[in-house]
Amino acid sequence: MEVTEIYFFLLFSLCILTQGCSGKDSTDTAAVEEIRPPAVAGRFYPADPEKLRLAIDGYIKDADTWTSPTHAEPIAVIVPHAGYVYSGQIAADAFKRATQRREIDLVVILGTNHTTPGFDGFSIYPRGGYRTPLGVAEIDADIAGRLLESDEKCVFNPELHRREHSVEVEVPFVQRLFPKAKIAPIVVGTTDLDDCRRFGRKLADIVKDRDLLIVASSDLSHYPEYEDALDVDKKTLDAVTTLDLEKVKSTIRRQMRRGIRNLSTCACGEGPILVTMAAVNALGVDQSYTISRANSGDAIIGDVSRVVGYGAVIFVKPNSVITDEPRERVDQPVKKCLLELARETIHRYLTTETLPLPRLTAPVPEGGKGLRYDALRGAFVTLKENGELRGCIGHMAEDTPLQLCVGRMALQAAFNDRRFRPVELEELDDIEIEISVLTPFELVSGYQDIVIGRDGVVIKKGGRQAVYLPQVAPEQGWTVEETLDHLCRKAGLPAGSWREGAELYTFQAEVFSEGEFGE
Repeated sequence: MEVTEIYFFLLFSLCILTQGCSGKDSTDTAAVEEIRPPAVAGRFYPADPEKLRLAIDGYIKDADTWTSPTHAEPIAVIVPHAGYVYSGQIAADAFKRATQRREIDLVVILGTNHTTPGFDGFSIYPRGGYRTPLGVAEIDADIAGRLLESDEKCVFNPELHRREHSVEVEVPFVQRLFPKAKIAPIVVGTTDLDDCRRFGRKLADIVKDRDLLIVASSDLSHYPEYEDALDVDKKTLDAVTTLDLEKVKSTIRRQMRRGIRNLSTCACGEGPILVTMAAVNALGVDQSYTISRANSGDAIIGDVSRVVGYGAVIFVKPNSVITDEPRERVDQPVKKCLLELARETIHRYLTTETLPLPRLTAPVPEGGKGLRYDALRGAFVTLKENGELRGCIGHMAEDTPLQLCVGRMALQAAFNDRRFRPVELEELDDIEIEISVLTPFELVSGYQDIVIGRDGVVIKKGGRQAVYLPQVAPEQGWTVEETLDHLCRKAGLPAGSWREGAELYTFQAEVFSEGEFGE
């Protein structure tokens, strides 16, 4: 069995799985046509149509699982625009709420300008459509034309749209969930309060008789550490849900003056947010609600030292009733839920090139004992195919929430164990998953302190180390001495090296597998 302390990015390329707002693409020389070709398919979201459909369906299914239904009818939403493996679930949480309304025939998508410095207006794509792997989303030329005539700052600048991902990544959700809807893609290049309020009011007047959804495409904080992002994003979202544009502006200014390390923005779609708030105010909306929030550090491939924040917000029709509350997984044992997460992580990557967002929750066990999803624990994930080892990798440091550690190690075991070829979809049904949750390591004085069947063992010597889980020695029928000899060889040391100058550590593990649950 093999262990690594290096968090992986697997088969993923980070240029594909973008967490924030860098959207350079490979179509720089493409001519802008009435049908805008996709710029970030295969990078921010799957380029294969079937994988893209399955990815969105998976996120929508999880939105049902983890957020309660509501009778409110959203007229607008705020959703993130990062790569789907980071923010797709949060976007789905908001889009799912909009499916509870009657059929939507117009979706106005307000993106932000990442590509063309100096633009301070509103670029409205006038006609044709946006192409994605799911086909062409038709633009409502009538609405676009009226918007272009509504204000001197409304123009069509093709450069604003050609490489802009903040509009594009929302279009597949629209195509999948509202297949009969036309779209109105708008790139907002200003955060000026007067401009955003004026355009938002004109937008509301033009679309007021349509069965519409306004989509503000915005990520939140860039690029603070994890805990700072939690604080900053909550304050930003709390300000947004007041429906007070000045409150949002002042909150963002105050946050940016706090001197938070690496914080470069509180909302990279501030302009779209302000326009949306002005529009819904003009439409009589008096309620807004944060459905969910996360940041890239919550993702299975995330890094907590430098994150991007994401939030799902709905603005609901007057007289709607909001009944949403987060759900807890109290119906299944914690062990079963962790095993399901491990399998779903592998399956989702194989079928969609995306990943689930780990967000298991449950009440604290009575007396504080027992496994907790949020506990900082090390863990191994072991894969066995027809009883034979198929992959096993673990993380030993107690620095990662258990559910996140399990998701990461499931991917590592399936795709990054150098002893085996990567797992393929066709064999996944024949694989049994086993999880070993580790206790802290303890330095022992000698081999006589090691108990076979109880203890896992770590050896460290001369800059080399290796580990065996507690179940390895009993499965092989080894004595303590034989276990240590094999462990030396695994570490690249001669057999017997454990007898002098080596550090030996023991630990225990809570081991459970799918077979215990009849799976």
